[in-house]
Amino acid sequence: MAKRIPSFLMLIALCSFVAAAGEKPVIVVHAFTMAGGRTWPYDMKQMQTEAVAELQAKYGKQFDIVTQAPTETHGKIYTLDGEVTGWRPGNRAERTMVGWGSGRESADIHFWVTDESGEKKIDTHDTIRAELAGVQYQNSVGELAHPFASKIVHRVGEAKLK
Repeated sequence: MAKRIPSFLMLIALCSFVAAAGEKPVIVVHAFTMAGGRTWPYDMKQMQTEAVAELQAKYGKQFDIVTQAPTETHGKIYTLDGEVTGWRPGNRAERTMVGWGSGRESADIHFWVTDESGEKKIDTHDTIRAELAGVQYQNSVGELAHPFASKIVHRVGEAKLK
């Protein structure tokens, strides 16, 4: 019996180590904020939801994508934060008359991904534009929701987080 207890304890320790090693890293996606004095007509929580959905579709097998940090002890945790630094509504007349992508709605975004120690893994400024085909306006996210999320997914992929 005495010989079985150390073996049993060793088995439990090994199982917990394997379980911890098998945890996927987490990407916590926070809602973006507005840079001082800028206007933005869309709901930031909806933009956050779109970004989470796109990240989940692309990287769901490699990462757990969440909107709040895990409360229990976890392995690698990355946090995505950002801000909208500018927005231009575009010009419907220009889009209709000139076409070819002119007059589209656009925004300037700045976002960064940090690890649990606070080190920035990504820090980028980008401009997003409404897609050329122009989807129907969605009440709270407009035509920038998909380009917004796609840009984030693209940059996260370039960073090669592990």
